[in-house]
Amino acid sequence: MSVLSCVLLATAGLPAHAQSALSRTTLDAIKQRGNVRCGVSDHLPGFSAKDANGARTGFSVDVCRSLAAAIFDDPSKVVYTPLTVETGFAPLVSGTIDVLARANTWTLAREAGLGIQFAYVNYYDGQGFMVRKSRGVVSARDLGGTRVCVQRQSTSALNLADYFRANALNYEEVALPSEVEVAAAYDEGRCDVVTSDISRLHSERLELKAPDEHVILPDVIAKEPLGPAVRNGDDQWLTVVKWAHFAMVDAEELGVSQKTLSAELNSERAKTKRLLGSYAALGEALGLSNDWVARIIHHVGNYGEVYERNLGRDSKLAIPRGLNRLWTEGGLQYAPPMR
Repeated sequence: MSVLSCVLLATAGLPAHAQSALSRTTLDAIKQRGNVRCGVSDHLPGFSAKDANGARTGFSVDVCRSLAAAIFDDPSKVVYTPLTVETGFAPLVSGTIDVLARANTWTLAREAGLGIQFAYVNYYDGQGFMVRKSRGVVSARDLGGTRVCVQRQSTSALNLADYFRANALNYEEVALPSEVEVAAAYDEGRCDVVTSDISRLHSERLELKAPDEHVILPDVIAKEPLGPAVRNGDDQWLTVVKWAHFAMVDAEELGVSQKTLSAELNSERAKTKRLLGSYAALGEALGLSNDWVARIIHHVGNYGEVYERNLGRDSKLAIPRGLNRLWTEGGLQYAPPMR
């Protein structure tokens, strides 16, 4: 009996209205519509930005592309909605978008109070500070009495207040609604310091008038686990979103990449055969074709390829993987087994 048959058998005794409700899923709507509606940052190089041809690229964008690849075998079947931290959650809760992939921090208050669920952590980050080298600052403890630019209504603003209070430091908050406005205010000298996720600071530094004149301090003042979110009430869609990421992590661990995919499709290893859909009907249980992982790897790549292309050694950011290495290499990226 296939995995899908087990699922169908388990729901066969439900009342008709309950079975009907189960059938009206986000995945069904996406298939009928023909695209995944994805919320992303408007402009954050490395995570979400438009290239010279107007195509949107980045680490967060590849979350959306991987879902479209799994469902449609076509990563272009995505409608992107640029959002800020102030506006990002409302479209998700209302159903205007299917998944929010703009590198939001996973917090209890957001899950408990907004009617959303975070699917996984695809980037383990921390909050830090960027200052001009000319200030001669070497530690966040030296930032007392400064003007600090921060995004309004973000976890960064809360962490900033906590840190300065805990260290008995005075500061003037310059709060702005979007990442773009925060970076512009700092570049124009309207504040002395900018604080955000360290990955975001790397991205923002690239676009300053004189990037080499700025330094990111070594201090990490808060944990910032980043990942996509979906709205409550659709476990099937949450499962699809989760396992699209886990599949990419498992693929890297097994050495399955865009370059090796053709050869690995003929692999005799049981783990690889399960991953790529030739050994077990795991895709059926998700409402997808059994080659859904092969589609993701072919069009988007494994987790390591996505990281290095957008944020790591093959990008302008060149951010070391650090905590985002595989668990087998001392990092935190660890996926449940595909079985």
